[in-house]
Amino acid sequence: MAEIQLRNVSKRWGSFVGVANFDLTIADEEFLVLLGPSGCGKTTTMRMIAGLEEATEGEIVIDGRVVNDLDPKDRDIAMVFQSYGLYPNMNVYENIRFPLKVRKVPEAEHETRVMKAAAMVELEPFLHRKPAELSGGQRQRVALARAIVREPNVFLMDEPLSNLDAKLRVSTRAQIKNLSHELKVTTIYVTHDQIEAMTLADRVVIMKQGVVQQVGTPVDIYDNPANTFVAGFIGSPAMNLMDGDLKDGTFTGQNVTIQGLSGPNGAVTLGFRAEDAAIADGPAEIEAKVYTMELLGDATMITVRAGGALVSVKAHKEYRAEIGDTVRLSVPAEICHLFDSQDGRRIGAA
Repeated sequence: MAEIQLRNVSKRWGSFVGVANFDLTIADEEFLVLLGPSGCGKTTTMRMIAGLEEATEGEIVIDGRVVNDLDPKDRDIAMVFQSYGLYPNMNVYENIRFPLKVRKVPEAEHETRVMKAAAMVELEPFLHRKPAELSGGQRQRVALARAIVREPNVFLMDEPLSNLDAKLRVSTRAQIKNLSHELKVTTIYVTHDQIEAMTLADRVVIMKQGVVQQVGTPVDIYDNPANTFVAGFIGSPAMNLMDGDLKDGTFTGQNVTIQGLSGPNGAVTLGFRAEDAAIADGPAEIEAKVYTMELLGDATMITVRAGGALVSVKAHKEYRAEIGDTVRLSVPAEICHLFDSQDGRRIGAA
């Protein structure tokens, strides 16, 4: 088990900055997710921890030891990649066993450790098969078992579910969550999928262009986004964001008037979650025409154009409206967030 410290870690290639001043302590047994769009620096950060990339500046400390100059094999880390990286000529048993042979673990321990790892990911019936005889989900479970059998101090997982179809992603995600609970090993997980981040993480680090935007629990980040980038990245759908003006507590924008807000007068961006608003029968804060309607099964999503943006609200599952119908949306002041229109920071954030 291990605590990981990243002390002002940066990575540059010439004038290009891949990661800038990443400073964070990851607790022993914590499941930390690095989240952001492609090119934000999350995989580069993971590769520096693994030793596959050299940090330009800063220190990486694992279990109290600075590891910047250690080879990847000496950092006691196991990695699971997007590509399964299995040996096609070996069956499942031998693929799982391979790290034990490389690390010269006594052969008497191999059988017990391989079977234990295989049981954790429900692979016992497939140990005799070659990778070509497995489904994508089964291959990813072999990759997980191969990491588990190492019994490392740290797991690093780089988009391990990206190659799976939607149904397999859900089931494998649940398996990873359960494994994290059972193994209690410090885990760093890279993804661009905010649903994976929200469901798996103890804490989430959201990155943009190499810079950390916010660190917090999934609930903290969802309820109190630090800026408009985070607000627009987290949530399905993302937070509604509308530009307008705030004067004496009243926000006004195209088709929008919301009273009872607290903030400085001037141009602002207002945000609220689709599930916090509601369809209104009478006068309401937003009145606009339906842009689209989507049936979600457990709810109906109504989208209108207001405040110069597309704005969504979740209605009950029986609600129906036609494109072009005028609807009213109730948006109470207490569900709203205000952001600076220039730098995007949340107004009133500590």
